[in-house]
Amino acid sequence: MEILFALIVMGFVGAILVGVLALAGVFLKSVFAVVLLPLKLLFLPILLVLVVVKIAVVLAAVAAFVAVIVPLAILFAILAAPFALAAALAA
Repeated sequence: MEILFALIVMGFVGAILVGVLALAGVFLKSVFAVVLLPLKLLFLPILLVLVVVKIAVVLAAVAAFVAVIVPLAILFAILAAPFALAAALAA
């Protein structure tokens, strides 16, 4: 009977310990959120600049790609037109 009582007490102590650890984790999470908020607000403009620069670089790369592809497409159309016309007349 004493062993059963000891097991029940140990279960309650374990449950209380898990609850205290969970409460400590939530407390530490909120403390870190409050302490790191100024750093977060400090780095937001820097992050905004990085995102804008990234978007500008991607747009410039797309523009360069289109600037290369369009003349190649026009050259291909000029070179392929006689063959397409001959194929159309032969059919």
